[in-house]
Amino acid sequence: MLSLILQAVASLYVFFQSLSHNKLELPTILMFIAGIIKYSERIWALYRASTDSFRKYLLQDKDPGPDYALLMDKFACMRDGHLPTKTITVEQPEKEDKDVKLGKLSDLEVLHYAYHFFETFKGLVVDLVFSRHARKESRDFFKEREPEDALRVIEVELNFFYGVFYTKMMIMHSSVGYVFRIIACGSILAALALFHFHTNQSKYEPFNVKITNSLLLGALALEFVAFLMLFFSDWTFASPVHHALNPSALIYRCFLALTKSSWHSIPGNEVQVLGTPLFRRWSGSVSGHNFVRYCRKSSPTTMLKFPSCWDPISKVVPGRDLIAKLVGKLKLILLPLSFVSKLCYIPETIAEKMGIKEFLDEMAYVSHEPLAKDLWDLVFQEIKEKSEEALISQHVAKRISSSRGEWVLTSGEYSHIDWTEFMSHEAELDERIILWHIATDLCYHNDSPSPSASSPSPSASSSSSWPPKRPSNMITSKLLSDYMLYLLVMRPSIMSTSVGLAKIRFQDTLAEAERLFTRNRLQPEDTDKKACEIIYGVNTDVKPVQLKGDRSKSVLFDACRLAKKLDKFSRKWELISKVWVELLSYAATQCRPSAHVEQIGKGGELITFVWLLVAHFGLGHCFQTTTVAKLIAGK
Repeated sequence: MLSLILQAVASLYVFFQSLSHNKLELPTILMFIAGIIKYSERIWALYRASTDSFRKYLLQDKDPGPDYALLMDKFACMRDGHLPTKTITVEQPEKEDKDVKLGKLSDLEVLHYAYHFFETFKGLVVDLVFSRHARKESRDFFKEREPEDALRVIEVELNFFYGVFYTKMMIMHSSVGYVFRIIACGSILAALALFHFHTNQSKYEPFNVKITNSLLLGALALEFVAFLMLFFSDWTFASPVHHALNPSALIYRCFLALTKSSWHSIPGNEVQVLGTPLFRRWSGSVSGHNFVRYCRKSSPTTMLKFPSCWDPISKVVPGRDLIAKLVGKLKLILLPLSFVSKLCYIPETIAEKMGIKEFLDEMAYVSHEPLAKDLWDLVFQEIKEKSEEALISQHVAKRISSSRGEWVLTSGEYSHIDWTEFMSHEAELDERIILWHIATDLCYHNDSPSPSASSPSPSASSSSSWPPKRPSNMITSKLLSDYMLYLLVMRPSIMSTSVGLAKIRFQDTLAEAERLFTRNRLQPEDTDKKACEIIYGVNTDVKPVQLKGDRSKSVLFDACRLAKKLDKFSRKWELISKVWVELLSYAATQCRPSAHVEQIGKGGELITFVWLLVAHFGLGHCFQTTTVAKLIAGK
């Protein structure tokens, strides 16, 4: 606002000083009006996107509740009349819900439901609470959805959040916004017409005329692009009823098909992965940070391959070999980035003094995996099952919402085992993440065959598959394990932990692992599997705290004890994957809403999808139970 006032005053001063010899008063005024409108739209959008303003906008009407003074007068009259009187509290009856849509959703239906739930749950970002009716409606809808359709709905719903906090879409799609857009576009078009047709351009220097025409045409082109973005935005067709837009619905369905994500099977991948289209709504990737790999300072490795937009085209287009060669040559553009990657190996002492160690660590040691279908299916099914168990009682619902792995370990087939050592109530979230991350890594490499011992011979390579296939729960557990450590170390603002204590615990565990590797003379050319074998081979019959005390916050050998305990079970990967989903769900609900909104503007994170999914299934602490008090008089 201050910048607008200063610039407007300066522009008006220059304009009035030039009135004596200025023959372009009217086009100048028109452009001034257009500029004021566009700048005001930005200020309005920023104001509406601020947390305080957004909360005020969402607050409901004041509700003083039942008239206590009047009820007490009635109660006193009944008591004076010697009438047996009592008060009872009953839950308010729920509204009748509409029939839940069954089967797969079309692209437009996904858009409409996403907008409906965005309007219902947008108060999540400012910590508002919701009614039992909203919880029941949302839970009934998502209970009937397939995981793929649920992902599509949440994907579009988050896109509406992005439109509110990072664009002017909410302002543009209002009556005032439409009027402003018409006036601004008309002013620019009128200014261009007046300058081109009603101005003697020969009086001015040709170069200045060309510059002015270029600027006016550029402003008009920007307005045209803004109109296209406005028309093809999700807000245009958000409402289910658009009779005036029915002729253009077919065009918009075609555009939605270009933004639709789908699952792809890539040769060499054990599972299907999410293929994001050219006009994608989010990054579609899951980042990962690995403790053993970081300790050894080895390059990141990936288990899954991102699908290329050329894969489906190359199967049907003739001359696909030529296309593949052209795409390969285009990748030469990325060669200069190899020089940038060399910066990642600056000595740590120098990097710390320069304040760029975290930035270089993220470039050098963070991996990026596509979202696996098995991973999303697992998250969806686990949260769905917990929402059904939460219907038993309010106490059970609170236990599920506050559980950090205990519910899986104490309510399943392994409930008879004592897990207190690894899941104590005093343990912080960061301690559990590091503990289970290292244990998952040890189990993963312990179950993975050695490349030297398991690689097929040249004669057998045609008949056997390589690399060997791993169970889906094993892959999803590994992906979630690396992802949670990535959030803890690289994105501490997302996690509801004490950042300082989490860093101390990670560094102490790292130092203990480095000392162990140095003693066992682990070489740089050795694999991560070899490093895990060294950790796993340590004798851990006695608890580390009994010999070391609690001065160090390291959990390296506690994780080793946990891995050895998990290896005794035949279905350990099913158990590990469920624990990771529970930890992810808990972290998603404990994360500050502003941190989720921040991640939406950076490409999106899986934890934000889980945050919305948990809310849609009625879990968490954002719902209230509405009760009504009644005064009953006996006969």
